[in-house]
Amino acid sequence: MNKPQSLRKALTSAVPYVQANPDRLHLFVDNGSLVATSAISVSWEYRYTLNIVVTDFAGDQNLLMAPIQFWLRANQPDALQNAAERERLFTFEVDILGNDRCDISINLKLTERVLAREIDGVIQVEAVPEPEEPDVFWTSAHG
Repeated sequence: MNKPQSLRKALTSAVPYVQANPDRLHLFVDNGSLVATSAISVSWEYRYTLNIVVTDFAGDQNLLMAPIQFWLRANQPDALQNAAERERLFTFEVDILGNDRCDISINLKLTERVLAREIDGVIQVEAVPEPEEPDVFWTSAHG
């Protein structure tokens, strides 16, 4: 699974609090499942909830939420484009502490596709990139 580390990098580079306090960012993969079929290739999809916990967060929570939204546009565009999926894609809970700090727990429903095939007796496994985001503005403006 590549998305947890990808999101960690994105948050570390975009959120000054996380950059200054990397030990306050915790990632957990919850409710994971592997879905496969009996197709010729041995390919599968990971489905899981990525739980992001930022402890003792101080400052504007929007500065944490915005980078996650941008990351989702690149890494889970299919869910953002699906009305039913986007309603459950991103949930959160906040424990408000004293001294203008809070613990934030964010849950993201993610998927990752993997393609595995045998070539000349050697199994090759590769993560499949997300599909390109359709150019909705171009289509609607020039359609």
